[in-house]
Amino acid sequence: MADRQPGAAAAPAPFLAYQDGTGASCRLELTGDSGRLTIGRAAERDLQLDWDLEVSRLHAELELVGREWTVIDDGLSRNGTFVNGQRIAGRRRLSDGDRVRIGGTAMVFHAPGQRDRTTVVAQDLPSQLQLSDAQRRVLVALCRPYKHSSPYAMPATNQQIADELVLSVDAVKTHLRALFQKLGVEGLPQNQKRAKLAERAFAAGMVSESEL
Repeated sequence: MADRQPGAAAAPAPFLAYQDGTGASCRLELTGDSGRLTIGRAAERDLQLDWDLEVSRLHAELELVGREWTVIDDGLSRNGTFVNGQRIAGRRRLSDGDRVRIGGTAMVFHAPGQRDRTTVVAQDLPSQLQLSDAQRRVLVALCRPYKHSSPYAMPATNQQIADELVLSVDAVKTHLRALFQKLGVEGLPQNQKRAKLAERAFAAGMVSESEL
């Protein structure tokens, strides 16, 4: 069973941060001893999400492969498992900051050691002056869901950005492609680009919480 202690402070071991049915903050620590964990509504699961009726009795599994944690949903669930908004089929390696949705329950995967290896030095990133006004507005809109520093926040969608800025979705996509290139995330998998773009924008001071 998951440790449902309040809070989700950083720890050497990776962990999943989520909220239970009462809204309390919880985390499931993923240690090397765990190896393989099950997620579902049934009482015998390692992470029991018994309050979420969209979760199957056996919904998904977490498995340690080498030094990397993976999430597996190989047809186990009825409603699917999503990582960064994309439904997975089979196995998906988790990276620090990935947003995982099991049924209606949102989680964030934290890997402190992995984060330390991939930290970007702010001075290596472009400054605000290297962005056009339009690109900067799109970047701020992308980051707006992070306004209250919630660990469950996800970047704004193309449609949300388009609606806020009164742009076409195609125009938003064009600006985002330019931002992906300028901030050096164009080589990442598609499902990671937006979250990493927001992360680097905050790290470089290109977007501050006061602007959101």
